[in-house]
Amino acid sequence: MSYDSSLDSSLLDSALSGYGWTAALAEDFAPLAEAGLVPARIVRVDRGRCDAVLADPETGEPRTVRLDTRPVGDADMINCPCTGDWAAVDLGAQPMAAVAALLPRSTAIIRKVAGKRSDGQVLAANVDTVLIASSLAADPDLGRIERFLALAWESGAEPVVVLTKADLVDDAEFIREDVEAVAPGVTVLVVSAETGEGMDVLRACTPGTTALIGQSGVGKSTLTNALAGADVMTVQATRTVDEKGRHTTTTRELTALPGGGVLIDTPGLREVGLYGGEGVDLAFADIAELAEECRFHDCGHHTEPGCAVQAALTDGTLPQRRWDSYRKLQRENEWIASRSDARLASARLRKWKTITKSMRGAGSSARR
Repeated sequence: MSYDSSLDSSLLDSALSGYGWTAALAEDFAPLAEAGLVPARIVRVDRGRCDAVLADPETGEPRTVRLDTRPVGDADMINCPCTGDWAAVDLGAQPMAAVAALLPRSTAIIRKVAGKRSDGQVLAANVDTVLIASSLAADPDLGRIERFLALAWESGAEPVVVLTKADLVDDAEFIREDVEAVAPGVTVLVVSAETGEGMDVLRACTPGTTALIGQSGVGKSTLTNALAGADVMTVQATRTVDEKGRHTTTTRELTALPGGGVLIDTPGLREVGLYGGEGVDLAFADIAELAEECRFHDCGHHTEPGCAVQAALTDGTLPQRRWDSYRKLQRENEWIASRSDARLASARLRKWKTITKSMRGAGSSARR
């Protein structure tokens, strides 16, 4: 495929506007355009390749192309191409068109990889809203919702909790009140993709780029199909015994919505490891407000006199479960921070060893 540089830039911008392209992005991309690269939004990544939407060189209409991501694939996991990224594409690269660079991300949903490693994995990039899906067909796991909220707040996007499968229960509003209590400042919606309940409100809450996260079986693929107005995702039956579904979505995939904006559906997350930052404090804003009322600014919230947190635990204003959840997530963040510091220290040590070795070699050569 060759690129017609004479094609009106306004046509190119129009082709990508439905995918989130803006005048600000076009301005940032200008130096890359001068180098002969073209903008595209990554819609799917798979084993060194990706699908991306760009403006067709001949018609100016949106077109999906297959690209090689390996030219930027030697970066760490966080900086590798991800669904939602804006890419600079070299259409003349051989043996196939390739991603030459990525534009800086405005937001990114980053979780810790599974297991004992402390590396981060980007689930979606340049997201405006994070939909946290939880099924009403089983009792919501409040601790898991808090964990998802911390992940969403840390991304820089706006979280919204979506309680799905409202058609299966009679007490949806009571459950919503319980969830709202652990989601201060966050919109909590009750919806049913089957009956359409709450879907209009949900659509109004998802302008721009929206990412959908949650466990398997909570109805993410069904929600995606309902919002897209088409069967763009395969839906598998959920086991009625425990309401756990199979992983119907195996990769992050970006879908254009008919009313404008795009939706990124993600695979069901068994583990939701946090990757540090201020997301925990934002998810537990009520506890942060209590801490400000403590007598001592460095209160550890244990046995210190005048501790507002302990007082709230004693009178039941702050549930013990929520406090325990907060402390658990704080400890995870502290562990991530310590591992990150250790990696940085190790990298600095390797750098100085290399410099010292080089200097010794240079001095030895000079003496000869």
